[in-house]
Amino acid sequence: MRQFIERRPVWAFVILIAIGAALWLVLATWPAGLEDSFGKKKVFLSAVFNGITLGGLYFLVASGFTLIFGLMRNVNLAHGSLYLFGGYIGYAVSVATGSWLLSFVAAFVIVALVGVAMQVLVFRRIEGQDLRQTMVTIGLSIVFADLMLWAFGGDFYQIQTPSGLVGPMQLPFVTAVKSSGEAVYLQYPMVRLVIFLASVVIGVALWLALNRTRIGMIVRAGVDDRDILAAMGVRIQLVFVLVFALGAGLAGMAGVVGATFQSISPGEDTRFLLASLVVVIIGGMGSIPGAALGALIVGLAEQLGSVYIPTYAIVVTFLIMVLVLAIRPQGLLAGR
Repeated sequence: MRQFIERRPVWAFVILIAIGAALWLVLATWPAGLEDSFGKKKVFLSAVFNGITLGGLYFLVASGFTLIFGLMRNVNLAHGSLYLFGGYIGYAVSVATGSWLLSFVAAFVIVALVGVAMQVLVFRRIEGQDLRQTMVTIGLSIVFADLMLWAFGGDFYQIQTPSGLVGPMQLPFVTAVKSSGEAVYLQYPMVRLVIFLASVVIGVALWLALNRTRIGMIVRAGVDDRDILAAMGVRIQLVFVLVFALGAGLAGMAGVVGATFQSISPGEDTRFLLASLVVVIIGGMGSIPGAALGALIVGLAEQLGSVYIPTYAIVVTFLIMVLVLAIRPQGLLAGR
């Protein structure tokens, strides 16, 4: 941080001003003139929290993608299909058992096994062949999409929120002040907050596993020089299978999350694959903090754009991506 400020004082000043303005918009009571031109503060805060929680969902998908694509250099364009399949598995298990938590376990395990099969049967045979990996996984995504359409139909599915997480939670953010002087606080769905906190925990655990453990060191070393690592007696292919399974399992869990506070249907696989690509490009390949920052930026851009510039909301995300590529092509928090 200190080096960044010393090297780019102008950008540091601009970022500081932007952070200060954002905090004022969230924490301060808006004057009447601002509400007349910008809309009610409640709408703004709801859009902000919707963007943050959507960013948590994008992070769960993109964290698995950045493990597979960013760290292992495997171009898996069927990653969105793993997300959608996990959502369908979670829905089927929750309906059959009535357990929301069990749907996460089932989705993680089953989709992780699919990931193992993909790594062993497909990626191991075409290692280092990016173009072939791209074409093969595009074909796999089309096949998976047709199989899921055949098995689950074209309906929308939504997983029931557990009774303990139903309803809003009052947050310490003032949305308005009544004429009597009483403050009105923001009410927000509890399930979205719980899911976001879970995504934060998962992100911290992934970062610690990759940067503070022997397994993480082996994974990073295996990407850089697998021959030397194999000569030291490490079963590098087994490590890669486990990492691929983890990335696929995270996508499956994200599918359950998406089916809980949104819905799942055919076409969601393409949407979340594209979102994962944008998140990884913005944040930086192979960086868990980068995936978190990129997911937060994309989530906020989508939600705030849909509220204030709905006609051009979809363009905002790609404008941000183009700006990042122009200024820092390797991503905002790319690993060294």
